[in-house]
Amino acid sequence: MKTIVMLLAALVALSAQTPAQKPLRTLVYQFGYNTPVAAQGNGTGTTTVQIMGPAPDGGMIVTGTDDWWNTARPRAANTCEVYSDGTVACSQAPNAISPIQLTLFPLLGAAFFKGVAANPSSSWNRTYTVKAAVLPGAGGYAGQVYTWKCTYSLQGKGVQSGSPNVMLTTSGTLAQQGGRYWKATSKQRIVYTPVGKIPIFVTDTRTHIPMRSVYSNDLVEVKILKDSAHK
Repeated sequence: MKTIVMLLAALVALSAQTPAQKPLRTLVYQFGYNTPVAAQGNGTGTTTVQIMGPAPDGGMIVTGTDDWWNTARPRAANTCEVYSDGTVACSQAPNAISPIQLTLFPLLGAAFFKGVAANPSSSWNRTYTVKAAVLPGAGGYAGQVYTWKCTYSLQGKGVQSGSPNVMLTTSGTLAQQGGRYWKATSKQRIVYTPVGKIPIFVTDTRTHIPMRSVYSNDLVEVKILKDSAHK
C-alpha cells in the first residue's frame, strides 16, 4: 500500500511539472486606441498574440494580451478560437475580447485575405461572426457575451511600392444579435503581407449606432513589431 501511495505521489508531482504548451507563433503589435499608434502615450500599448494551435473543430486557438502604456501589468489574457473566414468564438471565461483584439483577431483567419492571393486589386465580400464580451478600452471590465454579425466589403488597392505587401480598404457593419441590437459601422485601411500572411498595419474606425454619447467613434490602429516566424 505504501508503495502505491508513493507511486501516485510521484505521478502527481510529474504532472505538476509538465511544461506549458508553447505557442506555434507569437505576434506583437503596437496599438493606439482612440489615438494614432505610437510607442507611448495615453491610449497606446502593445498586444501580444500567441497562436497556440488547431482546435478539434477546425478553429485556431489564439490568446491575446494587451499591455497598456503606463500601467503596472498587462490585462488578463483572452483566449478565443479564430476560424479561417474570420469568425471568432471566445468560449473560455471571461469570454472576453478587447477593442484591439476585436479588430485584429478576425484578420488572422487563414483565408480572410484569400481574395488578394491572385489579384492584389480584387474586391470581394466577407461575412463572419464574433461571439464574445467586448471589453471597453483601458478601463476593462467583463461585459455580457453577445454574437455580432460582421459583414464587410473588401477592396484590394494594389501592391505597396517597394515591397510585396498589399494595401486594402474595407467597409462593413457589426450587428449585435439579440440584446439591444446595437450596430456599428467600420472602415479599415490595411497593409497585408502575403509572405507572413498577416496584417502588418490596420486603421479601423468604428461608429456606433445609435450614438452612445458624443464619443460615438472608436479608432483602433495596430502595427506589427515582432513576428516569431520572421525574425
